[in-house]
Amino acid sequence: MDPMTIDWTGIEARRARHKKGGVIFTQGDPCSSVHYIEQGTVRLSVVSNTGKAGVVGVVGAGHFFGEGCLAGQQRRASTATAMSLCTLVEVKDKELRRQLQARPVLADLFLSHMIMRNLRMEEDLIDQLFHEAEKRLARALLLMTRDGDEDRALPRVTQAFLAEMVGTTRSRVSTFMNKFRKLGFIEYNGTLDLKVNDSLLTVLTGRAVAPKPASGTDRRPDRYPVACSLAAP
Repeated sequence: MDPMTIDWTGIEARRARHKKGGVIFTQGDPCSSVHYIEQGTVRLSVVSNTGKAGVVGVVGAGHFFGEGCLAGQQRRASTATAMSLCTLVEVKDKELRRQLQARPVLADLFLSHMIMRNLRMEEDLIDQLFHEAEKRLARALLLMTRDGDEDRALPRVTQAFLAEMVGTTRSRVSTFMNKFRKLGFIEYNGTLDLKVNDSLLTVLTGRAVAPKPASGTDRRPDRYPVACSLAAP
């Protein structure tokens, strides 16, 4: 979703900037507004009653989050944290409902977002139920570094973060990452920046991946562009 396609003129909204590591809202907070990311990346995480933590999503520019209030959710189901410097637009639930009824273009964009979110949730559930940790990690890396047909750079993430995201241990993530590097699926440089190559799709499909099309040519919608960064643990 292109962040420039939404015209906020005439909409009662609050624009705010959040520094890296800043908490936007916390699990259990009152839920009365929806956020839209104009710039940056946001991590959504949860903590169970027993204290077990997990990452349930990474949301980038051009996407909404916190939309549970539109379905009557009273409390936030997750904690939202800025993974980089973020510019967010916050709209109260009543105002957004009114604008969705009055603005067909905004309603279409929001509907598209919800459909894609639903599909992603179904895919995530299938991934957790039927795929081993290695495939879950490969899929997570590819999804974090794609945004439609455009490459998307993410702030640095740790192996511990990836372990929470795919539901495994940090040591297993380290083993898989080393394996991916030896096979040429990912690349590190001296500063631990991470490049995810299209060939990582081989882990998911079991088939070799064709080279990326040259600039200016059509790109298949099922391809996973690349660019990510891995921080030292």
